[in-house]
Parts: sequence; structure tokens; C-alpha cells
Amino acid sequence: MKRSFVYGHHQMGALRLPSLTSLSSAVPGYHFRRQFRLRQSIRCLSAANFSAQSSTVEKEIKEPVSNGGSLRPKLDQEKDRVITPRSQDFNAWYLDVIANAELADYGPVRGTMVIRPYGYAIWEAIQEYLNVKFKDTGHSNMYFPQLIPYSFIEKEASHVEGFSPELALVTIGGGKELEEKLVVRPTSETIVNHMFTQWIQSYRDLPLMINQWANVTRWEMRTKPFIRTLEFLWQEGHTAHATLDEAEKEALQMIDVYTKFAYEHAALPVIVGRKSKVETFAGASKTYTIEAMMGDRKALQAGTSHNLGQNFSRAFGTQFTDENGQRQHVWQTSWAISTRFVGGIIMTHGDDAGLMLPPKLAPIQVIIVPIWKKEDERSGVLEAALSVKESLKAAGIKVQIDDSEQKTPGWKFNFWEMKGVPLRIEIGPRDVSSRSVVVSRRDIPGKQGKVFGISMESSTLVDYIKGKLDEVQSSLLERAVSFRDSNIVDVSSYNELKEAIAEGKWARGPWSSSDKDELKVKEETGATIRCFPFDQPQGSKKCLMTGNPADEVAIFAKSY
Repeated sequence: MKRSFVYGHHQMGALRLPSLTSLSSAVPGYHFRRQFRLRQSIRCLSAANFSAQSSTVEKEIKEPVSNGGSLRPKLDQEKDRVITPRSQDFNAWYLDVIANAELADYGPVRGTMVIRPYGYAIWEAIQEYLNVKFKDTGHSNMYFPQLIPYSFIEKEASHVEGFSPELALVTIGGGKELEEKLVVRPTSETIVNHMFTQWIQSYRDLPLMINQWANVTRWEMRTKPFIRTLEFLWQEGHTAHATLDEAEKEALQMIDVYTKFAYEHAALPVIVGRKSKVETFAGASKTYTIEAMMGDRKALQAGTSHNLGQNFSRAFGTQFTDENGQRQHVWQTSWAISTRFVGGIIMTHGDDAGLMLPPKLAPIQVIIVPIWKKEDERSGVLEAALSVKESLKAAGIKVQIDDSEQKTPGWKFNFWEMKGVPLRIEIGPRDVSSRSVVVSRRDIPGKQGKVFGISMESSTLVDYIKGKLDEVQSSLLERAVSFRDSNIVDVSSYNELKEAIAEGKWARGPWSSSDKDELKVKEETGATIRCFPFDQPQGSKKCLMTGNPADEVAIFAKSY
């Protein structure tokens, strides 16, 4: 199948966070939390803490312990703290950004994550867009129980084999041992089929198309905030159809929805395609995926859509009577995007100053910083700032004022840049006199991104700000496309593939070899087939591994 989608690095100095004082404590287990406070208002988690549970850091973090077990690092309170530069340590940078931007914190159970309000607001923006698209395509929201009988999981052989190592089981309830152990939802195909079997009797009941927003538990041994945690949030869609063709169209339709969302709202230039047999979801006939390149050039599976065929309907006896009076098994799909998408946004767009959010998903699109030195300037500046805020808010722009008096304007500039707010408006006494403002773009650092003398007149300012938000959105996508394309290498032999992977790049080449050879590539290089892209080159091709004819090229990369 050929499908084509056409849509549509920047470095800064390390962010300096002034005047940190320390606060430290020990947490259960072998992983220690180190916390810092920025002027008693920014709660920061050190990279070392996050790294201790990270998928990319193998060793435990060991710190000197004293005072009865409490972790008491000695900090020079006069020195500034910095966000680790991306180029120095990408993992530490990622964890620093999550901590300093107040996106998430660790829960008390190892591997769990508390999503803080600012991080959850990004997830809410994702939900708002997708919820509309799901309903526009005929799906209804509902909810299934979190506890699933273990016997359900066992009914589909490849499903239980794929998920068994990650299952969390409940064996005691109400103080008594349960007759049958229960699984804490790892995904819902089994319980959905149990219910579909009761709801579907005739072809008139089809298609049945539902979605649920829920939490999922998978017992991951190595975790990384947003990317891989013991519990995470997602949406999972489930549909049942009368024919294979209808199910295939549904699976492709939903991967299209994800692709357009990634490009148009998250500014993530994903590559959409089909998973290999080895990488296909446990219990599915086909898996379609969107693969995104992160800032460290690793791949992130950002969303998937599965054609389940009749695998689950046969296991659960989910049947309908067709128009000829014959009993048939339904054809099914499932598809999902999770909170790992938030991690993808961080790792794609962020820089050494911190988070950089695409305007369409930013909880705050514009931050207004009023500036005054003398008390008699205060009221006029704040009045002008409030007027600007009301004009932008009335136009549907997400805007806030930072009028706190305990912090300097420079501190505020750094703080809101670190939080990834796309635009900053500065208003001082001279701006009040001239009825104008200064506008700075998050994606263009320094003076290059700052424009003076923008009129405060409501319609003029609103049009200007909307235009700049669109420019930032487009700029982030263009940068990400350029970065992605410059790091994909076309290869025609296994040696070339190994060289590309060793350089940290993605390798794209013809592939028709066996599952065994695919696993050999993974073992020898650490790379997997991310997908067979829908957008395929024309002409004859020879498999990079065997030299035999190949119908498709595959993309290989190391991944999260």
C-alpha cells in the first residue's frame, strides 16, 4: 500500500535559575529524591533522581547519606543552578526540564508518576482535540472496569504471551483471597470483547465504535517520566465491524487522525507506516504506527492503530447474524495515544533554556510581564497589562499576567521561557506612554526574537499576536522536519545500516528478510524496524540483508 502525507536546531545557553536553596529527603527503596527550591517558588527535582528510574541509566544513584538516613547534599546557595545542556547529557536535560517546568513528579510507588497541573494541562489540550475528532468519526465515549478476570487475558494466546511479564495482579479483596485473580487493566481488548459479545447480535448492531479515556498499568522495570511509567493515561478506541474491509478502513482512518494531530497541533513530523510482524501488537493482524524522531535521534512510537482481524472475536465468541442469516465473527480494531506524547513534545522541541511548546497545545500561549521601577509607575503599567490581557482573552488566546513583585523581570523572562510559553509581552512605563508593547518569541532567542512598538490597540494587537502564534507553530514543525530529514540515511547493505545506527541516525533501506534476521539486527545494533512507511519509493529494490527482491523499504532506529 502506498500512502503519502505532506505537511507543511537551535541551541541556546544553559538556563540559569538564580538563588536556589536546598531541600532534601530520602524516599523508599534505593532511589533518592533531591529537591531544590527556586526563591521558595520553583520546586525542582534533580536529574539524578529521575535518572535513577530512567530507561537510559542503568546504575543506581549513590549519594553520601548521613543524619539517620536523610540525604543532605551540601549546596552552595550563592551559585546558580542550571538545566543540563542537551548536547552534554540528553537524559539529564530531559529530566531537568520536567522538574523545573513543573510537569511531573515521582509517586511514592517506584515507577509511578504524579502529573502536575502544567503537565496535565498539555494532556488536556491533546484530549480536547482528539475527543472532537473521535466523535466526528462516529465514536462514543464510555468506560470499562479497571479490574479484569485473569481468565480473559488467557483466552487469546499471543495476547497473554505479550503482556504476561507486565501484568499487575490482585489476589486479595475485602481481606479474603479471591477465587480468581484479577488483572489491573494493561489494555482493554479482552473485557471489551466480553461486553461486545453481549451487545452484538445482528448486522444491525454494527459497526459498534467506542472510545474510553482511562489509566493503564504495566509493570515496567525501567521507567522514564511520560515515556515509560508503571501507570499512564491514554485513550483507547475499540470498534467492531461486519467485514475485514471495514475494519481495515477504520484502522487506517484512525492512524490518519493521529498523523494530522501530530503534524498540525504537536508540530511533530511523524513517519506513518505499518509495523513488522515482530513488532505487531500482541493479538493484532496488523499494526499501524506514527514514529517520531526525538532530539537525541531515538525513535518514539507516538501512536498506534491495530487491525485485530477476528483474533479476539474468535477467542471470545463475538458473533453476529449477517443479512443472509449466517453467524459470523466480527472484525475489530483498537487504537491508542497516551501521555508518552507529552514526552515526545518535550524531547522534540525543547532546548537548553527548557521547554518549548507548540502554541496549539500550550496551556499558556502568551505571558504578560509588567515592568516598573517607581511606585507611581505601578498602577499605570498594571492597568495597561490588564487591558491587554482582556483583549487577548476575549479573542480566545490563552494569556496570563505575571505581576508578582518578589521577582525581577529578568527572573520572570527566564522562568517563562523555561516553561515553554510561545510569546512574551513586556509592558513598561514608556510602553504605556506610547500605547505600545514589546513582543518576544520563545523559539527565537535574544534580540532577534524581540519586536518593539506593537500597538496596544485591541484589534491590531490581537491580529499581530495570532499571526505570531501561527509563525511559532510553523517554525517548530519546519525545524523538526529539517532535523528528522537530515538524520535519516538511505542504506543498501547491512554494513551501511550498522554504520548509520552507530552514528545515531535512522537507516532506511529495502527489506524482505526473515523475522530471524530482524531479531539479529536488533541484537547486533540495538535498532528495530520502526515501520514500513506508507510513503514508499518507486522502482525495483533488493533486500539490504539478503539481496533478494524487496517490495518495501523499512526504517530502522534505536527507540524509547
